Amino acid sequence: MKRTLLSIAGYDPSGGAGALLDVRVFAALGFHGAAVLTALTVQNTREVRKVIPFPARTVIDQYNGLACDISFAGIKVGMLGSRAIVPALGRILAGHPEIPRVIDPVLKASAGARLFENSGLSALLRAVRGNASLLTPNMEEASAIAGRPVRTPEDMREAARAVFGMTQVPCLVKGGHLDKSAVNILFDGRHTAVFGHEKLARDVHGTGCFLSSAILGHLAKGRSLEKACGLAADMIHAAILESIKPGKGRRVFWFSPGKPGSRPGKA
Repeated sequence: MKRTLLSIAGYDPSGGAGALLDVRVFAALGFHGAAVLTALTVQNTREVRKVIPFPARTVIDQYNGLACDISFAGIKVGMLGSRAIVPALGRILAGHPEIPRVIDPVLKASAGARLFENSGLSALLRAVRGNASLLTPNMEEASAIAGRPVRTPEDMREAARAVFGMTQVPCLVKGGHLDKSAVNILFDGRHTAVFGHEKLARDVHGTGCFLSSAILGHLAKGRSLEKACGLAADMIHAAILESIKPGKGRRVFWFSPGKPGSRPGKA
């Protein structure tokens, strides 16, 4: 069994999101994590101060250096930082039809900083069309992709269907920003599934990265798409309860060896 999952994402020096978080989620699920960095961010737990995208050549060189040596069990794509990377991403995804590929179309940081140009969305959708196992936009991202407001669970259902129609890729719309509950809605091209949890009053950085990486890990273990989404939702709910606050801003996920959400003491 292949034991390496690849993250293609940005570098968050606080460790709260991006490639650093992805590889920790992979490890918690029993996989070795490798990463291709798309951008360097200057940020902490309070704010994103700067985003420095890497040239597309640098991204593809990182990938080629890994791919000539390591066989991947799955690929997760997060923040790209620049639309210039999209053609290279399309080639990478198309080259791995045999493994799960989860795309988290990150457009903006929770703190408000722009991480990808809306003008690059059309190119990104063309690159992933038929070349991924799942798209995981949050409500704002689903609204930008589908071109319609997404404010309610019913809006989420319609947006998931619209995104699938545009990409021929199953879509999980994340509803962590709903007022009363945390609900994710999946449309796989035929069926709709709803995953709900009690909304927790904790502002945790990196929830989107965590969820998409956990889904990839479960897919790589051979779980069905619906099962993987449900297990990942359960996993992140438990991890939010055990999150810590290392700085003056948002909480981050805590991992002890082999198990996320187990930490000594209290935050």
